[in-house]
Amino acid sequence: MKTFLKALLLCGLSLLPLAQSSASAILPSSYAEWAADSAIRRKQGNGLDATGNAIASYEHGELQWGLRLLYERSGNRTYYDYILAGANNIVFENGTVHGSYKVTDYVLDPLRTGPTFLYLYQQTKQAKWKAAADIYRKQLDAHPRTTQGQFWHKLKYFNQGWLDGIYMGDVFYAQYTHDFQSTNSTAWADIVSQFSLMYQNTLQSPGVANYSGLMYHGYDFSHTAVWANADRGHSPEVWDRALGWYSMALVDVLEIIPKSNPGHATILKILQTLAPRIRDAANPTSGVWWLVITQPGRAGNYFESSGSAMFVYSLLKAVRLGYIPDNDGSIVQAAQKAYAYMTANWVVANSDGTMGWKNTVQVGSLDGNGTFEYYIGVPTDLNDLKGLAAFLLASIEIEKLQV
Repeated sequence: MKTFLKALLLCGLSLLPLAQSSASAILPSSYAEWAADSAIRRKQGNGLDATGNAIASYEHGELQWGLRLLYERSGNRTYYDYILAGANNIVFENGTVHGSYKVTDYVLDPLRTGPTFLYLYQQTKQAKWKAAADIYRKQLDAHPRTTQGQFWHKLKYFNQGWLDGIYMGDVFYAQYTHDFQSTNSTAWADIVSQFSLMYQNTLQSPGVANYSGLMYHGYDFSHTAVWANADRGHSPEVWDRALGWYSMALVDVLEIIPKSNPGHATILKILQTLAPRIRDAANPTSGVWWLVITQPGRAGNYFESSGSAMFVYSLLKAVRLGYIPDNDGSIVQAAQKAYAYMTANWVVANSDGTMGWKNTVQVGSLDGNGTFEYYIGVPTDLNDLKGLAAFLLASIEIEKLQV
């Protein structure tokens, strides 16, 4: 595709690593489609776990979001059919969500599949998809909250709000409200409050050690977690993927919430504050981001691929839709530089024609002590869907650049 090839040249992408990975490798016309096709070939994100059991997984919801965008762009029915098959694997014909999902577990993560249900209802008008979405929406009505009103990340994490949870729960919450309760001002205000409370309780304060002006991974409103700081109960470090989830939620929800709603301006201001700080936090040499953003260059720290891809997606989408100013072009240039590093260092051309994706950390949790040593001690995975799907999304935005 012409725009994509121009974007490659503008980014200065090196094709040598691809050629070295496989003598028969041919550069695809679209990295986004290559990533999606590779995930499908490997049967990733299809509503089933590695043993073939149904699972309502946020990673699958993340991939399905990207597949939807590709289907809308290309008209390739393969992407829609894969979304539909994956959702059918976790929703019975009567609309009951299964795949290990239980409302009373009160976990936000599975709700990331909710936008898929809403999309399929929009496309098919099948009652099962509305019923499945209603189940998730009713969970939010009963989901535990802090006294300020922040959803707990999980029932077992007492009074804890994590940046991850905004992406998992509130994109669905916003889309459901848009589709079925567009005049529900209480719901819109609650959605905006989720973003605002997280921002207020986790944003780094000027003058603290390792200041980046960004947001810590989470906070414990009760100050009882071992990692809870006396200052608002925040966790010790800025973890790249948590901030990546939150950043993607900002740009996605801004497309959903009506511009006439006062909350739109609130979320927009958060994005406009964070975006240049995210740009500035990138490593100046590679252009990508450290796993632990608050510890740049520290021994054991490394450039992590999922968070970096999420930032590229968020920054480019924010500029494209006019959410953030980029008069000097520095934000787009930063995203392009990061993308060039990503394709040169983390994309692998496999001998079977699929694309491999490297350097995505398996998990990041506040279940333990939340220290730097914890984060760097978690292994990375090859073809981890959290990173591969983020790269798909970043590639979609790169390929939309008009040059």
